[in-house]
Amino acid sequence: MQYSYRSPKRRRVVAEINVVPYIDVMLVLLIIFMVTAPLVTQGVKVDLPQAAAQSLPDDSKPPLIASIDKQGRYFLSVGESVETPLDAQEMSALVSAQLALDPNAQFVVKGDADVAYKRVIDLMVLLQEAGVPSLGLMTEPDNNEK
Repeated sequence: MQYSYRSPKRRRVVAEINVVPYIDVMLVLLIIFMVTAPLVTQGVKVDLPQAAAQSLPDDSKPPLIASIDKQGRYFLSVGESVETPLDAQEMSALVSAQLALDPNAQFVVKGDADVAYKRVIDLMVLLQEAGVPSLGLMTEPDNNEK
């Protein structure tokens, strides 16, 4: 009996890139980005009214009015008191002190019509960092509306 011995054939080297693992990695990264993208957005929480804006009741305490003028100066007033310009640190300290005295104090943001939107947002962020839980936006009635 004769045995034939075959020499093993040499395999040819495959010079192709296997892209299947790369596709798997890309799909995983896509899912991660889709899940985390909504969490990265920033914003200032504002409670918007569900109906037309109404004035505060007359029997309620006057709110603290944090305002900003055309020049970007901050003001803090209680009711009808005289306003004096404040810098960001003074505004934050006064708001924190008022919240220490009255944790239920209401805050309203009043911005000049010509102030850039970013400056109003900066004021709202400053108030939020000082501990204000919620804000209202002060408006004037539209005279053109009938």
